[in-house]
Amino acid sequence: MARRALASVCLAVASGAAALACAVTAHATAITQVISPVSLVLGSGGAREVATLDGKPVLYCGLAPFDEWAAPLLGQPVRSSNDAGMTVSVDAHDVSLAGLMVRSGWLQPPELDDDAQAAMTEGRGGWACASVVTPFELLHTSVDPKVLAGIALNESAYNGRAWPWTLNVAGRGFFFRTREDAYGAMRALIAAGRSDFDVGIMQINWRYHHQRFASPWDALSPATNVRVAEAILNENFQSTRSVAKAIAYYHSANPAPGSAYLARFVRHLNQINAGL
Repeated sequence: MARRALASVCLAVASGAAALACAVTAHATAITQVISPVSLVLGSGGAREVATLDGKPVLYCGLAPFDEWAAPLLGQPVRSSNDAGMTVSVDAHDVSLAGLMVRSGWLQPPELDDDAQAAMTEGRGGWACASVVTPFELLHTSVDPKVLAGIALNESAYNGRAWPWTLNVAGRGFFFRTREDAYGAMRALIAAGRSDFDVGIMQINWRYHHQRFASPWDALSPATNVRVAEAILNENFQSTRSVAKAIAYYHSANPAPGSAYLARFVRHLNQINAGL
C-alpha cells in the first residue's frame, strides 16, 4: 500500500482571519516517473510528489529490465482507496499498484502472500535472476535453505528451477503452468479415488501426508509445502540422527533408491555451492 498518494492540492489563502482553504485540483493525478519498484513520482497539474510502496525492490536482474517493464505506467492515471491503496487501470479494471508490482515479480511485500510466493518460485520479473536458493532462504523456518533447494531440485526441477505447480502421479511428472491448473488436476485425481501422487515444490506424497495440509489448494502453497517438507526432514533426523539418512529417507528408507537419491542431492548441492 502507498504510504503517500497525491489526491489533492491544498493552497493557503489569506482572507480576513487567514483561514486555510483546500482546493482539489481539476487535473487528474498520474504517474510521471517510476524511480524503482518502491518509489514513483505522481503529478497533478504543476504539483509533484514522491509516493512509496511498502516492501523491498526485487532487482536481481538489475534496474534496466524493470525500467522497460514500468515504461507503460508513465502517464497512467492513479486513484487511491482505503482498501487497495494506489490503483491503476489494467484492462479497464482498477488494480492495486503494489499488487501489480508483486504479481509481476518486482516487489517483495512485507508478508509473502500467495501472489508473492507464485512470482518468486515461478521466477517472474526480477526473481528470474535470483539464485535457486533464494526462495528457500525466504520460505524456510528450520532447515538449511541449501538443503531444501537441493531436495527441491531432486523433486521438481523444471528448466533449472524448482517448479511449484508440479505433480508426480505414480512416477510420472507433470508440470503445470499455474497453481489453478495443478489444483484442478489434484481434484480430478482425488475424485477418481487416487492418492498415489506427490504434490508441490517439495513433492510431498499425498497418500501419506495429506493430513498435514488444510486442503489440496493449501498443499500447493510453496510456503506450506516447504514447512511440511521441513517437518518430515526433522522427523527423519530425530529417528536416524543422521543428516544423510534424513535426506535419503525423504525419498525412501530402502537403501538402494535412498542412496541414489542422496547422490543426486549431493550433485545439486555442489552445483548450488558453485553458484547455481
